[in-house]
Amino acid sequence: MSALIEFLDVCKTYQMGDTVVRAADHVSMRIDKGEFVAIVGQSGSGKSTCMNIIGCLDVPSSGVYLLGGRDVGKLDKNELSEIRNEMLGFIFQQYNLLPRLSLLENVEVPLMYAGMSRAQRRERAREALTMVGLGDKLQHKPSQLSGGQQQRVSIARALAGNPAVILADEPTGALDSRTGREVLKMLKDLHEAGNTVVLITHDNSIAMQAQRIIRLEDGCIVYDGDAHAPEAVVSPGLAGKAETV
Repeated sequence: MSALIEFLDVCKTYQMGDTVVRAADHVSMRIDKGEFVAIVGQSGSGKSTCMNIIGCLDVPSSGVYLLGGRDVGKLDKNELSEIRNEMLGFIFQQYNLLPRLSLLENVEVPLMYAGMSRAQRRERAREALTMVGLGDKLQHKPSQLSGGQQQRVSIARALAGNPAVILADEPTGALDSRTGREVLKMLKDLHEAGNTVVLITHDNSIAMQAQRIIRLEDGCIVYDGDAHAPEAVVSPGLAGKAETV
């Protein structure tokens, strides 16, 4: 069976003055349908570079990235946008909600870009908001909600397009610990319902909520395995770092 996400010797380099920075250094990994995987690392580890490549927001400098069997590096800008809408649902740290739109309209935005009819968009958005417990607040504006509720809207927006992959970038970063735990439980529930979830985080304790951890250091994978294995644990000094890339 082909992987849903596959990196084959992926490198990503940037030129900074006279220096070449290798943000991803010969990374190879595969994520299959139905997995819950955390990609974790400190600031500068390369986790955000990998997230941008997974999310079709960037392409490798060398190597191959396959999403659903398609070579992303060979797609043009329009095709990249199309595969993003078709395959990926994004959850961001800062929610990225449009303040003047209702919750229903916010969830409809990516569906509009996907070319869905108005009636279908509305129905999908209503279903997704109901799924995250906000079915009674469809016409509220984001400013009328708590941070945790706004992140639920972000999750509903990610779910509405029925994506192959839910890509969550530091989804608890702007939340207090209790609300963060609620959001993580929601991601676990989505996984248990059959969704593929990829969680990007700097926080080891959050990463351990996943089934599998891929740990990055200096652009290289240094661990890929069971999130609950003894080898998955890092020293408290590393786990406590609050920096993000």
